[in-house]
Order: sequence, then C-alpha cells, then structure tokens
Amino acid sequence: MILSVDLESALPPYEQIRAQITAMAASGVLPSGTRLPTIRQLAADLGLAPGTVSRAYRELEAVGVISTRGRHGTYIARPPPLTPGERASRLRLAAASYARAAEQLGASQHETFQVLKQALASSGQA
Repeated sequence: MILSVDLESALPPYEQIRAQITAMAASGVLPSGTRLPTIRQLAADLGLAPGTVSRAYRELEAVGVISTRGRHGTYIARPPPLTPGERASRLRLAAASYARAAEQLGASQHETFQVLKQALASSGQA
C-alpha cells in the first residue's frame, strides 16, 4: 500500500492516514475487499506509534470505509460511489488545502504548479 505521512504537516498523522485511505477507497485504488496491513505493521512501515494508526483505523471503521474481521484482518468495505458533485467537491477541498500549504511555505504560483505536476507524474496521472 502506498501511504506517506508528513510529520512536518499541520495535519496530524492519523488524519493523513485516514484521508489517504478514504481517498484510495473512494477512487478504487484500494478496491472493496482489499486487505490492509495490521496496525503494528503499518505503524512500523510509517515510523509511527501503533496508537496513531489505531485511531485512523477506528475512525475509518466508524464511517464505514473499512471493516475489521477480528483475527481475519481489516479490509476495505464497499464504499458508496461518489457522485460527480461529491468528487468535484472533494477535489476542490484538496486543492484548497494544497494551495494554503503552498502559500504558508512561501511558494510561488509557478513553483506550486511544478510540484503538483511532479506529484501527478510520480503517481502515474500525468
């Protein structure tokens, strides 16, 4: 699974994990039934405390993004499909968040676009 946590971000690590898994489940990158790493494994992979990953998993389960099957593991649940309006709304929120972060870092508009292009290229979307 491709997750990353920016420890310098104003967004807490558990929220970064929650948001990334939610987005990947909604977009189909993590299809329904995909098994997620154990809390301990993901915490070790990301260099975080298990409690941080546990909180993200609890919040994801509370809203139905994942389901835990006891000893059988944690899986992506069947997410309700996003309507085009919901997808556009989430994309606008993500863009606004990125724009605020870039502004706080003092990045120029050109630099902000270049970094976004690089991120898209490295994710295979450009």
